Amino acid sequence: MVLLNPIVPTDPGVTRQVLADHPNLMMVSFRFDEGAEGLLHQHPHVQATFVKSGRFEFTVGDVKEVLGPGDSIIIPSNQKHGCICQEEGELIDCFTPRRDDFV
Repeated sequence: MVLLNPIVPTDPGVTRQVLADHPNLMMVSFRFDEGAEGLLHQHPHVQATFVKSGRFEFTVGDVKEVLGPGDSIIIPSNQKHGCICQEEGELIDCFTPRRDDFV
Protein backbone atom coordinates (compact mmCIF):
# COMPACT_ATOMS: atom_id res chain seq x y z
CA MET A 1 0.00 0.00 0.00
CA VAL A 2 1.30 3.46 -0.91
CA LEU A 3 0.39 6.43 1.26
CA LEU A 4 0.99 9.91 -0.12
CA ASN A 5 2.69 12.16 2.35
CA PRO A 6 1.94 15.89 2.44
CA ILE A 7 3.80 18.40 0.30
CA VAL A 8 5.58 20.78 2.65
CA PRO A 9 7.44 24.05 1.95
CA THR A 10 11.15 24.02 2.74
CA ASP A 11 13.17 26.97 1.44
CA PRO A 12 11.55 29.82 -0.57
CA GLY A 13 10.32 28.39 -3.87
CA VAL A 14 11.00 24.78 -2.82
CA THR A 15 8.63 22.04 -1.65
CA ARG A 16 9.34 18.54 -0.37
CA GLN A 17 7.24 15.36 -0.44
CA VAL A 18 8.40 12.06 1.04
CA LEU A 19 7.54 9.41 -1.55
CA ALA A 20 8.70 6.32 0.38
CA ASP A 21 10.65 5.62 3.52
CA HIS A 22 12.20 2.81 5.49
CA PRO A 23 14.83 3.07 8.24
CA ASN A 24 17.53 2.17 5.67
CA LEU A 25 16.32 4.21 2.67
CA MET A 26 14.13 7.21 1.84
CA MET A 27 12.91 8.64 -1.50
CA VAL A 28 11.86 12.30 -1.64
CA SER A 29 10.56 14.65 -4.35
CA PHE A 30 11.78 18.26 -4.26
CA ARG A 31 10.05 20.77 -6.56
CA PHE A 32 11.85 24.05 -7.32
CA ASP A 33 10.68 27.32 -8.82
CA GLU A 34 13.16 28.96 -11.18
CA GLY A 35 15.80 30.77 -9.13
CA ALA A 36 15.07 28.84 -5.92
CA GLU A 37 18.01 27.44 -3.99
CA GLY A 38 18.79 24.31 -2.08
CA LEU A 39 21.13 26.06 0.35
CA LEU A 40 24.61 24.65 0.97
CA HIS A 41 24.45 22.01 3.70
CA GLN A 42 25.80 18.61 4.67
CA HIS A 43 24.45 15.54 6.43
CA PRO A 44 25.65 12.05 7.34
CA HIS A 45 23.41 10.39 4.73
CA VAL A 46 24.60 9.25 1.30
CA GLN A 47 22.36 10.98 -1.26
CA ALA A 48 21.51 9.99 -4.84
CA THR A 49 19.74 12.70 -6.86
CA PHE A 50 17.90 12.21 -10.16
CA VAL A 51 16.81 15.26 -12.18
CA LYS A 52 13.25 14.48 -13.28
CA SER A 53 12.77 17.89 -14.92
CA GLY A 54 14.33 21.36 -15.04
CA ARG A 55 17.97 22.50 -14.92
CA PHE A 56 20.05 22.83 -11.78
CA GLU A 57 23.53 24.08 -11.00
CA PHE A 58 24.86 21.75 -8.31
CA THR A 59 27.76 22.51 -6.02
CA VAL A 60 29.35 19.47 -4.39
CA GLY A 61 32.44 20.38 -2.42
CA ASP A 62 34.42 22.70 -4.72
CA VAL A 63 32.88 21.36 -7.95
CA LYS A 64 30.00 23.03 -9.83
CA GLU A 65 28.07 21.25 -12.55
CA VAL A 66 24.81 21.91 -14.42
CA LEU A 67 22.45 18.93 -14.58
CA GLY A 68 19.28 18.50 -16.63
CA PRO A 69 16.51 15.93 -17.16
CA GLY A 70 17.76 12.37 -16.88
CA ASP A 71 21.04 13.31 -15.16
CA SER A 72 21.94 11.98 -11.73
CA ILE A 73 24.59 12.51 -9.08
CA ILE A 74 25.80 10.77 -5.92
CA ILE A 75 26.66 12.97 -2.94
CA PRO A 76 28.88 11.27 -0.34
CA SER A 77 28.19 11.35 3.38
CA ASN A 78 29.08 14.67 5.06
CA GLN A 79 29.94 16.38 1.73
CA LYS A 80 28.85 20.03 1.59
CA HIS A 81 26.40 20.50 -1.31
CA GLY A 82 23.55 22.61 -2.66
CA CYS A 83 21.89 23.69 -5.89
CA ILE A 84 20.38 26.63 -7.72
CA CYS A 85 17.40 26.00 -9.98
CA GLN A 86 17.99 27.53 -13.41
CA GLU A 87 14.73 26.25 -14.90
CA GLU A 88 11.68 25.14 -12.85
CA GLY A 89 11.89 21.45 -12.11
CA GLU A 90 11.81 18.43 -9.86
CA LEU A 91 14.54 16.39 -8.19
CA ILE A 92 14.08 12.89 -6.84
CA ASP A 93 16.46 12.28 -3.95
CA CYS A 94 17.23 8.99 -2.22
CA PHE A 95 18.91 8.98 1.17
CA THR A 96 20.52 6.15 3.07
CA PRO A 97 19.82 5.82 5.88
CA ARG A 98 16.45 7.58 6.07
CA ARG A 99 16.35 11.31 6.90
CA ASP A 100 14.47 11.09 10.19
CA ASP A 101 14.22 14.90 10.20
CA PHE A 102 11.87 14.61 7.16
CA VAL A 103 9.27 12.37 8.88
